[in-house]
Amino acid sequence: MVTHEQQTEKTALIVEDDKAVLQLIRLYLAQAGYRILEAQDGVAGLRMALEESPDIVLLDLNLAGMDGIEVCKNVRSESDVPIIMVTARVEEDDRLTGLDLGADDYVSKPFSPRELVARVNAVLRRTQRNAENQKETGNHLTAGAVVIDLDRRSATVLGTEIDLTPTEFRLLSYFIEGRGRTVSRDQIIENVFGYDFSGYDRTVDTHVSNLRKKLESANPEGQHLKTMYGVGYRFDV
Repeated sequence: MVTHEQQTEKTALIVEDDKAVLQLIRLYLAQAGYRILEAQDGVAGLRMALEESPDIVLLDLNLAGMDGIEVCKNVRSESDVPIIMVTARVEEDDRLTGLDLGADDYVSKPFSPRELVARVNAVLRRTQRNAENQKETGNHLTAGAVVIDLDRRSATVLGTEIDLTPTEFRLLSYFIEGRGRTVSRDQIIENVFGYDFSGYDRTVDTHVSNLRKKLESANPEGQHLKTMYGVGYRFDV
């Protein structure tokens, strides 16, 4: 007989070259009910992320063979699996690079194992909620020359597809759903990144700026995404 826990069991892939850290993460996630996959170098981690279809990836940056940045970049070219970077690199530029490549969260070493499990749970809840919201809103979102295909997770401007990271895709979907309404950074964090997001205002601004550049490059006359200084952002049609 299949239990409720077995039906809802999630698989976490841990890509970590420090055996002590790997064992610690494995212990706490297993206790939380996760099925565990693990890899100790970037090449093996990338292969498992693409072949084993985990529900979430916990990815160190300092890896042998292929570093975490390259692993993240390659995974994102093939998959929307949630990625949490777990690393000793604490510089803001490293955080922004990871987020720009499509990582969903960033945890710095040393970390609380219980907090890490909470982050994993929160990212998966957010991912599931976003998927459910997309199903409820239909297959497409349209705002002027911008069309989002929710099934294909793609966006076109004037009929030409633009290359968006998963975070930029979620941002654009959120802006279009609330078009004409000014939203604050706090609202963006809550609805796009999640209430437990531990980044900085600059992180939000960087994602918005990158999205604006791509939209304006595809349609220089359509400056839809506007900064409302001191308040937030608004997407006009």
